Amino acid sequence: MSVDHKNRRKFIKHSTRGVLGAGLTLSAARWNSVLGANDRVRLGVIGTGNRGGDVMGVFQKEPTVEVVALCDCYDKHMQAALQKTEGKAKTHADYRQLLDSKDVDAVLIATPDHWHTAMTVDALKAGKDVYIEKPLTFTIEEGHSIIRAVKENKRVLQVGLQQRSGTHYAEAKREYVDTGKLGKVTLVRTWWHGNSYHLRKPNFTEKPAGLDWKAFLGPAKYRDFDANQFYNWRAYMDFGGGQITDLFTHWIDVVHWFVGEDLPVVANAAGGVFHYKDGRTAPDTISIQLEYPSGWVATFEASLVPGARGAAIEFMGTEGRLLIDRGGYTYQEQTPRKATPTEPVTRKATTSLEAEHVRNFLDCIKSRQTPNSDVVSGHRSALASHLGKIAYQKKERVKFDPTTEKNHKL
Repeated sequence: MSVDHKNRRKFIKHSTRGVLGAGLTLSAARWNSVLGANDRVRLGVIGTGNRGGDVMGVFQKEPTVEVVALCDCYDKHMQAALQKTEGKAKTHADYRQLLDSKDVDAVLIATPDHWHTAMTVDALKAGKDVYIEKPLTFTIEEGHSIIRAVKENKRVLQVGLQQRSGTHYAEAKREYVDTGKLGKVTLVRTWWHGNSYHLRKPNFTEKPAGLDWKAFLGPAKYRDFDANQFYNWRAYMDFGGGQITDLFTHWIDVVHWFVGEDLPVVANAAGGVFHYKDGRTAPDTISIQLEYPSGWVATFEASLVPGARGAAIEFMGTEGRLLIDRGGYTYQEQTPRKATPTEPVTRKATTSLEAEHVRNFLDCIKSRQTPNSDVVSGHRSALASHLGKIAYQKKERVKFDPTTEKNHKL
């Protein structure tokens, strides 16, 4: 990596956090005046479907949180979420109405990816702190508009990359990466097979009552109602990036965090719809390779076929190997040939990643500090996934210029 590239990355991160920090006194004062004596966070939820409902439930376990507002384009989902609030939350058909409410302090956004940027920027401009599901963006360029909105409005934004708050992830980084026990990492393998979210099937064919199809499509190109595209939107590139942006973003975020480098310079991809010929436009099988300036490669493999199972990250260094997933990690020291191998070190996860991540967000709302998965790292992890998506879609080797954040084929 060149010195200029290193300095640029440090400057962007430090300047972003510096601008956020410049408003700490004002923002904290505003926050304290809003919370009052009860010190409660009044949460609005935009997108109350399967994922939104799950994360909302994590928030509800926090004694300082009250879900006061809900918004969804499908009334069935919104009514299910309303029951979880014992009917106390206000419901909105338009997310802008929710953002206009003075009773909402922070929002959870858990919509399809193509809505993320518009809703996030609008929420930040409305003075709300934001917990946004990954990936942060639908395109590379959108990341800059969100970063600007965070800075200009002095808001707290947490991306739902919950590994950043995982105790065993932090321990593994501290013990085996930061100490140099891995040596120089030259290859990081990541994989995530058999994810059932990408195989969901609706039990209806006609548009169900209470669904606003145009609101679901939003910025996407209009098309007639399609039950599969609504119910299994992750399988369609108009609404996300398939397994690439849905799953790889989680893993490449951990890789960036551990290795300390987050802008690739080359992306390659191969894959396609090889088995599930059900109209999906996202590949059911995908392989991606990203090359980084300081001399290492990250790969991602994912397939939905029944024979593919498991999800993990494997760091391969000159002095050892680290295998980590959401359940724990194993470190194996590299020993000389013919020497007796050392026993691997294994740790199991003992805390809930999502609970820790939500708690970190709530703590930062009050302290006005930068959360574990901030807007810059969230943008960079989405960016890496987007490069893999672009390489797959173009069927080309893509070169990326970190100094301008532009890409072109080799």
